[in-house]
Amino acid sequence: MQSLNSLKSGNIRKTWILLTVFFSVILGVGYLLSVYLQSPGIMLGAGFFSIFSSVGSYWFSDKIALSMANAKPVTKETHGELYAMVDSLAIASGLPTPRIFMIEDSAMNAFATGRNPEHSVIAFTTGIVDRLDKEELRGVAAHEMSHIINRDMLIGTIAVVLASALAMVGRLTRTGMGGEMNRIGDNRGGNPFRVVIAIGLLVLAPLLAQLLRLAVSRKREYLADATGAMLTGNPEGLASALEKIGGSPKTLDKASEMTAHLFIDNPFKNTKVTNFFSTHPPMEKRVALLRDADKDPSTGQI
Repeated sequence: MQSLNSLKSGNIRKTWILLTVFFSVILGVGYLLSVYLQSPGIMLGAGFFSIFSSVGSYWFSDKIALSMANAKPVTKETHGELYAMVDSLAIASGLPTPRIFMIEDSAMNAFATGRNPEHSVIAFTTGIVDRLDKEELRGVAAHEMSHIINRDMLIGTIAVVLASALAMVGRLTRTGMGGEMNRIGDNRGGNPFRVVIAIGLLVLAPLLAQLLRLAVSRKREYLADATGAMLTGNPEGLASALEKIGGSPKTLDKASEMTAHLFIDNPFKNTKVTNFFSTHPPMEKRVALLRDADKDPSTGQI
């Protein structure tokens, strides 16, 4: 098994690779849009857009993710037991205590975000706090704390902003293509070649957005399960929590496609047909790995 230090370093490298790839992709999309709209200045705009999105995703991605989930901060005065639980896990891991946010929703879910341990956040739904017992909730908190320990919450949070940016490119292209199709239909000189480029962009943008979310590897969930179990010394607590979370049919109203990969469980409760494209591994497999003392949950294999 890799050391936690090597895993942290690897996740930091992946963050920079993700930002570099995004920068390159946006420049490529900018070139196609400049051809489509016959405006070379779009390339310059794409360069500024990619720089702005990359910098913004690093510094403000946590605020964006929390806003998209409609999460509100809580304090130890209002949620003393939950705060004490997270604080004890932070002390055990040698990291600062994350800020705690709450999402008003009966679905059972949680996620961690932040650019580093000093600016980390753990958000819980009211449903998960109300419906899990103390050891189960501690297991969930330890899982989310593990994302902070392993430094992989930054990758997931940055992916939210970058995928949103690509989705916006798709919307802009769809608007432009509608005008081009109208010109062709009215015999006002529309260019079919530009429509072909636009269709390519419409396919490319959501595909790249999904690939960005899938790039946030499922292995990070197995690793967080394993690290969380080690942190609490009670794998059964997390296994039981995952069993309850996975068995609940309630979807999370406050989630979006852009933030789904951040949560401990897919908030949309994917069916078997769509599991192949899910950023989360099967819940049954995660529970089995936690309960099998002879296996290493970080490998993601049974």
